[in-house]
Amino acid sequence: MRFSVVKHIIFFVLLSTLSFSQSKFDEFLTPSDSLNKPRRNAVVISQASLGTLTLIGLNQLWYKDFERSKFHTINDNNEWLQMDKLGHVFTSYQLGKHGAQLLNWSGVSEKDQLLYGATLGFTFLSAVEILDGYSKEWGFSWGDILANGAGTGLYVGQDLLWKEQRIALKYSFHQTKFAKQRPDKLGETYLEQILKDYNGQTYWLSANLHAFFKTSKIPKWLNVAVGYGAEGMLTGTKDIDNQVLTTNQRYRQYYLSFDLNLNAINTNSKLLKSIFNVFNMIKIPLPTLEFNKKRAVFHLFYY
Repeated sequence: MRFSVVKHIIFFVLLSTLSFSQSKFDEFLTPSDSLNKPRRNAVVISQASLGTLTLIGLNQLWYKDFERSKFHTINDNNEWLQMDKLGHVFTSYQLGKHGAQLLNWSGVSEKDQLLYGATLGFTFLSAVEILDGYSKEWGFSWGDILANGAGTGLYVGQDLLWKEQRIALKYSFHQTKFAKQRPDKLGETYLEQILKDYNGQTYWLSANLHAFFKTSKIPKWLNVAVGYGAEGMLTGTKDIDNQVLTTNQRYRQYYLSFDLNLNAINTNSKLLKSIFNVFNMIKIPLPTLEFNKKRAVFHLFYY
C-alpha cells in the first residue's frame, strides 16, 4: 500500500473531526435519531468531493511521474510477505467504518449505512486500483481487490452478525534500520516511513473480551490482540540485490498482546468519544509476545 493510498485515511479522519471547532459540541456530535437531510447531504457531498478531488490529484500529480500504459493486470500476491495486502485490508476497513459512522450521525438507516458508508473503502480503493492498471510501474491487482473486499467484509459482517464491531482492525509502527538502507523505497522522513516501511508496520485483530463473554468480571475496555508483521524486506520480492548486497533475512512475525478499547472508556463528552473513536485504530503499546522463525521474544511495550 503506497503513500498515496494510505493518506486517504487521514482525509476521512479529518472529515469526522471538522465539527470540533463548532460551538455546542455535544449537540452537534450526537447522532440524529431520524434522517437529518442537511447532515446527510453534507456528508455525501463532502465524501464525493474529497474522493473525486483525490483521484484527480493522484492522476495528475502522482501518476504523471510514471510512464503510462494500456490497462493491464499484475500478480503481486507474493510481494512484501503480504504486508501490502494487509495495508489494503486495514485501509478499506477504516474508511468503511468512518463512512458508516458519518451516515449514522446523519440519521441514515442501518441498511443504507452498510450499503453506502461501509463500502466506501472498497469503492475508493478499487478506483485507485484502476489508475494502477494504466500505470506501467504497477498494474491492476486482483489480490488488492480481494484485500479491499476483506476489509469491507470484516466491518459489514460483524455489523450483520452482532450489530457491533467486536473485533477491530488496528495498526502500529516502529522505525527500523531498513529504511536507511533503502530510503527511496521505504521512506526518508518519519511520516513517509510510517506509510511505506513495511518492516516497521504491524496489523492487529483486536477482540473485545467483554463483548464476547458478556460478564461484568471483564472490563469493557480490555481487548486481546493478535498481530502480524514482517522484517528484512528492502524490495517486494527476494531478488538478487537483497540476497547478495545485504545480509537481511526476510521473515514473518506473529504477536500476542493485550489492547485497550478506547470506545469503551466512560465519558459524557461527545468530543472525547469522537477523539477516542478516531484513535481506536491504533494499537496501544502493551506487553507483547512475538513469535518468529528464529525465536520467541517478550516485549515490555511493543508498538
